Amino acid sequence: MTTPTPTQAPKSGPAHHLWRLTSFARSPQARPALLGALGAVLITAGGLGAGSTRLHDPLLESLHVSWLRFGHGLVLSSVLLWIGVALMLIAWVWLGRRVIDRTATEYTMVATTGFWLAPLLLSVPVFSRDTYSYLAQGALLRDGFDPYIVGPIDNPNSLLDNVSPIWTTTTAPYGPGFILVAKFVTMLVGNDVVAGTMLLRLCMLPGLALLIWAAPRVARHVGGDGPAALWICVLNPLVIIHLMGGVHNEMLMVGLMMAALALTFSGHHISGVSMIAAAVAVKATAGLALPFMVWVWTRDLRHRRGYPPAKAFAVATAASALIFVAVFAVLSWLAGVGLGWLTALAGSVKIINWLTIPTAAANLINVFGSLLFPVNFYAVLHVARIIGIAIIAISLPLLWWRFRHTDREALIGIALVMGVVVLFVPAALPWYYTWPLAVVAALAQSRQAIAAIAGVSTWITVIWKPDGAHGMYSWIHVLLATACAAVAWYSLYKAPEPSTPRPRAVNMPSPGPDAPLPGPDASATHRPAGH
Repeated sequence: MTTPTPTQAPKSGPAHHLWRLTSFARSPQARPALLGALGAVLITAGGLGAGSTRLHDPLLESLHVSWLRFGHGLVLSSVLLWIGVALMLIAWVWLGRRVIDRTATEYTMVATTGFWLAPLLLSVPVFSRDTYSYLAQGALLRDGFDPYIVGPIDNPNSLLDNVSPIWTTTTAPYGPGFILVAKFVTMLVGNDVVAGTMLLRLCMLPGLALLIWAAPRVARHVGGDGPAALWICVLNPLVIIHLMGGVHNEMLMVGLMMAALALTFSGHHISGVSMIAAAVAVKATAGLALPFMVWVWTRDLRHRRGYPPAKAFAVATAASALIFVAVFAVLSWLAGVGLGWLTALAGSVKIINWLTIPTAAANLINVFGSLLFPVNFYAVLHVARIIGIAIIAISLPLLWWRFRHTDREALIGIALVMGVVVLFVPAALPWYYTWPLAVVAALAQSRQAIAAIAGVSTWITVIWKPDGAHGMYSWIHVLLATACAAVAWYSLYKAPEPSTPRPRAVNMPSPGPDAPLPGPDASATHRPAGH
């Protein structure tokens, strides 16, 4: 049997995909993929010493590499890891220039994702210790405890040794779907932290696959560019390094949420609402998209079935509520838990960093106000956070009502409400920014928007430390992160745009709630979704 040549390429099947991948790897288009893959290898190697490793790690000792965690070994590990991060950021920005000049394809993005992700599947958790909390909470359910009533400390075992102290007494703030996943992982591997981490990371892959499937479809639906969407919300270092490298359940939530939007925009409303219910069963934030999905269903009922506005809205709302409650109830029943997790959502108040406006404002008032008069930081923080919650409570219904007329407006509304929540909640973490990022990927695709996303994503990535701490109280770290962000922004802001833009799919949105039903002259009331 001869080796296939380009003219003898396999027509289909695994051989075809392998041939296509190897052809890509040998092409100039693969250079950012290979550079980023090298970065991922260095992150994996450096993570053994500088990552969020276990406090007592017999595996490293048995491999005789525990010296990487201390002294000169820790310095070497940190250098390797940060060089890896730098290479991935450079490769991402390099690929971003191809997105701007429209020479990148969706296949390039998907194949690059594989190259960058493969080494990280073997990595210890990096930039976060949350995976240890996930395993401990899954073990609670496995051992007959309700993780919404008690914290991991009530179930002493070896998993507890690696949970951050502030979370040992905290009940689980995650939905029943994710707690069920964590339970099954601990049932399979017991209290083996290494195997549990690896398996839990593999459980995040369906979320990444759903995001890869949904993001370009949603983008094309509103006149956007598929490769640009994948570059923004899949290859973004916040996703590859933080969500997958750090093993965060946001990966599942974001993937399910975007799949729900793609299904809804294609008219599969029952499947869409079921998928958003599954996303909420991972993390509550996905529920912010559901009210906007009701508008999409309402327009479909008016456009396809001729329902009057009030009836269409009532039917869409009732059907969405029934489907959501049914799916969520089934998942809660399977997990054997109730709604106690909703009370644990306030646990984030324990986090104090500069990633939200209320906490940043309180820090600034403390720094500069204390120069003039005594400042009680925690009193100021409490007031600032109350104001932030009030802003969220007022903004969300207003945005829901304002952005109701087209599918594109629905996406804008979802992105804005998630942005408001991330910016004004009591506390946020880097991976929280992937919530609005996934939706923005379909909307913000100009050179200026891509440059801004690159700058913000780079800053948030670099400001965090590989062991899960942050550097926002170190001016040197802040300045370094800001410099990296400025370079990333400038590199793309000055990137040349194509002389002839790639043709984009533009879908006609369904009529808004106040628009007339289609008739002989109805086309005059429509405008392309991309405008």
